[in-house]
Amino acid sequence: MLLATVPPSLLLGVGVWLLLAVGYAWDSADGQVARLRGGGSLVGEWLDHILDSAKLVSLHVAVAIGAYRFFELPDARWLLVPLGFAIVSTVTFFGMILNDLLRGKRGVPQAAEAGGSSPLRALLGLPTDYGVWCLAFVLWGATGWFMLVYTLLFLAAIAYLAAALAVWFRRMKALG
Repeated sequence: MLLATVPPSLLLGVGVWLLLAVGYAWDSADGQVARLRGGGSLVGEWLDHILDSAKLVSLHVAVAIGAYRFFELPDARWLLVPLGFAIVSTVTFFGMILNDLLRGKRGVPQAAEAGGSSPLRALLGLPTDYGVWCLAFVLWGATGWFMLVYTLLFLAAIAYLAAALAVWFRRMKALG
């Protein structure tokens, strides 16, 4: 809401980063607490996914509105970056959720990832991490720098999604 309604400043950027980071920490913590207590509830997991999907879309739409209202963009086509980012992040999130759902229907546990995790995989996924996106908002007051970093994150998210879709498709095909 702040991104769409308040003129950009470095102070606003730090405030937005802080609010997003605290929200992200609370979101992560409640899942951890639920797992430590024995798994949480189906309605809790459902609500978590609904709120996460709303947050993903809303963040990028707010960037588009804020950029439209307050940035001196050289071309209106720059507004396609946050709108495209909204699509890419939504498809990525939905793909992860759908993969878990469909694998679960076949009796494949969520933890059974072919290839596992590695430091390289974690590093390559860093530009698609919500926490990294949050940090980018520190630059909200330096609109040119923000758009540069945000666009690079968008391009990384596209590359990550393209690679993930290929892997996910192969895995789904192997499951039948």
